[in-house]
Amino acid sequence: MSTQEIYRQVSEAFIGAGGTPMQVTDTLIKIIRNIVNDDETDFVLAFSEKNSQTMEQLVETMALTEQVIEEKMTQMAAKGVIFNQPNRQGVIVYRLLPLVNVGVFEYTFMQKLERSAKNKELADLFTQLFKEGKGLIQESYDEFIGMMGQFPAVDRTVPVRINQSTGLSTIIDINENLGQPAETILQTKNVADLIEKFDEIAVGHCFCRHHKDMMDEPCKQTDIRESCFTFGKSARFTTEQGFMRMIDKKEALDILLKSEEDGLIHKAYHPNFNVSKDETSVCNCCKCCCGNSITNMIGPIINVANYLAEVDPEKCTGCEICRDYCHTEAITLNKDNVSEVDIERCLGCGICAYFCPEDAIRLSENTRTVRIAPKREV
Repeated sequence: MSTQEIYRQVSEAFIGAGGTPMQVTDTLIKIIRNIVNDDETDFVLAFSEKNSQTMEQLVETMALTEQVIEEKMTQMAAKGVIFNQPNRQGVIVYRLLPLVNVGVFEYTFMQKLERSAKNKELADLFTQLFKEGKGLIQESYDEFIGMMGQFPAVDRTVPVRINQSTGLSTIIDINENLGQPAETILQTKNVADLIEKFDEIAVGHCFCRHHKDMMDEPCKQTDIRESCFTFGKSARFTTEQGFMRMIDKKEALDILLKSEEDGLIHKAYHPNFNVSKDETSVCNCCKCCCGNSITNMIGPIINVANYLAEVDPEKCTGCEICRDYCHTEAITLNKDNVSEVDIERCLGCGICAYFCPEDAIRLSENTRTVRIAPKREV
């Protein structure tokens, strides 16, 4: 079997590991060859049929000794290819990570990278891969849009909860018109409570902004780079591999407050896109760099929102500050020069309410999945 064919199969194994669906292309293969060494390909292919395995299972799958397997798994974990943490029974489980959402791309760019020729080449390749992904969507746009309702939400927005000028809460605590069914999962809806929820918190570079920095396209919204958090098992993994650093709750809260001042929005991620499970990480996202934003959209935005922004027309002066800060272009001015919110696009992030100088915006409870399609290119 040729080396190119081996790496094609390795690429398929990464696609099978989950995350963002994609096709095997020459660009994808080049990325894999940039990250996976020739002597590691068999270890990736061992996960082709079963994405997560214990050491006992890997020994049976590969017919190699524990020592040989452990050395390679450790080597590959240091590159963000393998996740190697114990399960609830204390048994180490080895899992092949996907390429994107959440996997190799994120772990590569959440660490501080040197501006080397190799890292620039990798950044260029990911940029090309994302362009190809956009192109594939455009080629079968109608079919893709028809399937969007089947895709799970990638993340969940956790709102900013105060108005900057008054310091008062923007949350409407009770909305009797929007009762929740009894079986609804109770999610942590305050980002500060998320910080209090976990004893192990790690922070690393925003991988989206870091990737853009490598492409000489620095963020227009913030100077913050260390703004992505991981929790618990994920925090242990990312710090053990040197991707992130452990921090205390105070530093985490300081980063959150600075993120809000710069208009970043809080996005929580859950295992396998399942919001009924505990959060694994939180990103603080800008409008210009995030791959899940309107201005830099790679695929559709699919997000669980728990709140909806509501404008008080008696207080609104039509200053358009809310529109300028809105991450999804959900706010427009109506004929009366009053801001209106599109429920189909509002993530309930609270940034509009945070910056409103008239304190004219409140957040009401409204749990739903927001799906925003990429624009059709003419």
